[in-house]
Amino acid sequence: MVKVNKEFFLALQDLEKERGIPQQVFLDALKNALVSACKKQYSVGTGVVDIKLSPEKETIDFYIVKTVVEEVENEETEISLADAQAIKKSYKVGDTVSKKFVPKDFSRIAAQTAKQVILQKIHETERDAAMNEFSDKEGELLVGIVRKIDAKNVYIELGKGQVEGLMLPSDQVPGEKYNINDRIKVYVKRVKNGFRGAQVLVSRSAPGLVAKLFEEEVPEIKQGTVQIKGISREAGARTKIAIHSTDDRVDAIGSCVGNKGARVNAIVEELKGEKIDIIPWSENPLEFIAKALSPAPVLSVTQLDGDKNAMAVVPDDKLSLAIGKDGQNARLAVRLTNWKIDVKSKTAAEKLGVGVATENDGADKVE
Repeated sequence: MVKVNKEFFLALQDLEKERGIPQQVFLDALKNALVSACKKQYSVGTGVVDIKLSPEKETIDFYIVKTVVEEVENEETEISLADAQAIKKSYKVGDTVSKKFVPKDFSRIAAQTAKQVILQKIHETERDAAMNEFSDKEGELLVGIVRKIDAKNVYIELGKGQVEGLMLPSDQVPGEKYNINDRIKVYVKRVKNGFRGAQVLVSRSAPGLVAKLFEEEVPEIKQGTVQIKGISREAGARTKIAIHSTDDRVDAIGSCVGNKGARVNAIVEELKGEKIDIIPWSENPLEFIAKALSPAPVLSVTQLDGDKNAMAVVPDDKLSLAIGKDGQNARLAVRLTNWKIDVKSKTAAEKLGVGVATENDGADKVE
């Protein structure tokens, strides 16, 4: 029996109160760690080591445990029936015999092991608490502080500093500059356990970031009166967002734009000047396609053979606007509507024999 300083067990009680870690959790971990330490320190002749900790008696007992066998093959783990019965006559084959021992340098070993166990358990508890706090934050918008930037990644402090947000290159916006101590808004993609604890994968390029910014700026979206039906985005350049009002009395476009453009301008400012097209959603897919090609006016949209395949006809002088630089506007419209869209000028469409409306008929006309 080894008498342990009373303050050791009192310290465990304090940790239970302060950190919410049950004392038994420490004791179980300490027992396993001490067993491992004994095996490393006294590798010869120890056999199976067992330890019993008693907070009530403030003691730690060390035992070498051997199994009773007819014929000993491993002296470290086995004891003969005859030798066992010399200790106690009732022993039989298969029983275990426990013999107390006191390890050399116990105080040093116990102190080092206890310190390691306590620090590890505190770290694990903080990590688990952080995981619990952030596990339901996926898909949310958080404000963090840039703490580290390496060649590729940006590391962001979230919450009370116990959680690290990681922004990979694919989640960074081309052209955006991140500086140490910058406060930035990020979209939470995923929460996972990392080597250094809870790690939150965050993004500035995800379409979800735009959705959450609109939800933050537009009360009608947060209340559900105005719904976001879809978003397509090329971060740093342009976003198309489709919206719909569930109440005929509420103007979806007006709600998102705000008085004198205040709401959408606040979002554009947060996105460092990224262009935003607010598109009225329609359950009529051809009408939706016409709107999605904004800011270009669309003369007609015709469904072609094949699944979700359409041709959109635009004025000759608006073809480049409809397609966009490097095809961006048409590409975003395709992603937003989930339709294949072949954009043609009026002249090209007429040569193909596709009828079109006059420009004055507006973009809502579909065929």
